[in-house]
Amino acid sequence: MKIQWLGHSCFLLTSASGVRVLTDPFDPQIGYPAPAVEADIVTTSHQHSDHNYTAVVKGKFTTVKTAGALTLKGIEILGVPTFHDEAGGSQRGQNLLFRLTIDGLRILHCGDLGHALTLEQVKAVGAVDVLLVPVGGFYTVDAAAALGVMRALKPTVTIPMHFKTPVLDFPITTVEPFLKAAGGGRQAGQSEVELTAEHLAQQAGVLVLDYPH
Repeated sequence: MKIQWLGHSCFLLTSASGVRVLTDPFDPQIGYPAPAVEADIVTTSHQHSDHNYTAVVKGKFTTVKTAGALTLKGIEILGVPTFHDEAGGSQRGQNLLFRLTIDGLRILHCGDLGHALTLEQVKAVGAVDVLLVPVGGFYTVDAAAALGVMRALKPTVTIPMHFKTPVLDFPITTVEPFLKAAGGGRQAGQSEVELTAEHLAQQAGVLVLDYPH
């Protein structure tokens, strides 16, 4: 499976058989190049324009934006309801975690998670191999809370997202506070990484992908 970071919380996940899943496409006005790629499945964690801008996506795709379990094109998808803030959604609304099972790997995309996970939510999510977690704070969990999410779910690989970069003018932090809290991490040096169930342990730890320029 290939994971390509397109900026913010948007990733293109491509299975070995070529099925493409796009997560949280954004309005390019936020600063990153438009994620104008073809997809078979698009997940949107919540209905804000920096996470649900499907107008830029190419191809004939199915959008998934509700909780529950389903299978599309051989991809198992589980949506777990959470909140965009620490006040039960009263400030910014609801948020969905999406666990995607692709090529034997369980990838959890946290969207704009705004709070620590409850024991019930951890159980609902189940086992996670690869965690895609926001770390920038303000709109989402910050570095310390993101670390708590990582410790609760115990993934083999954690890929931070939704943090400040030179092209994103949001009042959030860079990835550095999270890396400090987590005890370090590795820079991939590129926007895409290929992961397999057989060799996932070789990539264990925090992996930072390059943002698209």
